[in-house]
Amino acid sequence: MLYSAFLLGLISSLHCIGMCGPIALMLPVDRNNPEKKALQVLTYHLGRISAYTSIGLVFGLLGRAFYLAGFQQHLSLFAGCAMIAIAIVPERILARYNFSKPIFKFISRIKTSLGKRFRNPSFSSLYTIGLLNGLLPCGMVYAAVFGALAMSNMALGIGYMALFGLGTVPLMSSIVYFQGFISEPVKNKIQKIIPYAIGCIGILFVLRGLALDIPYVSPSDMSLFVQAKPNCH
Repeated sequence: MLYSAFLLGLISSLHCIGMCGPIALMLPVDRNNPEKKALQVLTYHLGRISAYTSIGLVFGLLGRAFYLAGFQQHLSLFAGCAMIAIAIVPERILARYNFSKPIFKFISRIKTSLGKRFRNPSFSSLYTIGLLNGLLPCGMVYAAVFGALAMSNMALGIGYMALFGLGTVPLMSSIVYFQGFISEPVKNKIQKIIPYAIGCIGILFVLRGLALDIPYVSPSDMSLFVQAKPNCH
């Protein structure tokens, strides 16, 4: 299921054009030095991916705990249903139940720190901008988190979020180099496609949890269950 992480990131980056695009456009990069600019953009993405992998570590550990408790199959079903819900429920309604409300002060500090970092063109500042950007609440990141949670261990959780982050890199980089390369009508059409794509990934997780003995999609022996009897030889 790791391949779905990169696909989800690629799809999510279409959404990020509107949400995180302004941050990418405001990056304090060197416009006159192409080599340095490329390194600065990569440093920004490295910060974002670092944030995502940190989140993956936490939820991968949670997924491992569920795996050891024998709930991995149910967790995959839950993750798939959650992704489908995110795809179906309008974003304006999800905003009313922002998962960041319990840590609102922390999010406010992140935004304040982001504003200060935009004045500093150093590589450490660009890395921090990416790191803070990755910690901001986003419905697409929530969908990826559910995927990481459905993984069976910490390494897979980290890998899932890392691949999700890598999937966002191509288009987010394009924003820096080709400002306004996508017209508003095209953006609107893309936004309509995103929920269907996320819903399809959610369906894959549901099928995985159902263990229907479908090779690669829903195999019956995906280690979704804890071994009932210890193998002591």
